[in-house]
Amino acid sequence: MSESPDHPQIAAPPSLTDLGEPLVRVEMRSQPRLLAGTRELVGAIAKRLGFSELEAGQIGLALDEALANVIRHGYKGRDDGLIMVSLWVSEGDGSTVGAGLHLCVEDQCPQVDPSKIRSRELSEVRPGGLGVHLIQEIMDASVFEKREQSGMRLRMSKFIPHNAGTMTGSVRHAG
Repeated sequence: MSESPDHPQIAAPPSLTDLGEPLVRVEMRSQPRLLAGTRELVGAIAKRLGFSELEAGQIGLALDEALANVIRHGYKGRDDGLIMVSLWVSEGDGSTVGAGLHLCVEDQCPQVDPSKIRSRELSEVRPGGLGVHLIQEIMDASVFEKREQSGMRLRMSKFIPHNAGTMTGSVRHAG
């Protein structure tokens, strides 16, 4: 997880209960051709919140890596699996939830032990296997967990730099 003076490293993103209903929810099939549109949607919202072009692109990349991992590892390349992406924007309450963008990726894949989800060793020079590493480096907090009935969930958050301000009202009412 990245750490900055504005946002110290934290263990986990806010709970879904703390966040309430998402502002955006996308249901999609496990088809790689759908990744770009979802990534662009989240990147555009991130820019409206005050993230730089670079940061918005990185947030989109983290989401893209998460979705690609669900397709490749969870659904084993099947193109008919269900993936749900939810997005919240928080103003920050000064205690449990910081101002920022919060994403949740859920699937109906076979469950795995979340402690087994990790990046490969960076010293191994080969293509692939860096998705989890990128997610953890880009996002301020991320956690993999089993869903109650079936499937897996990835919760991740990127906090808004103090000097960027928040624009949640603009996001909610943008036309």
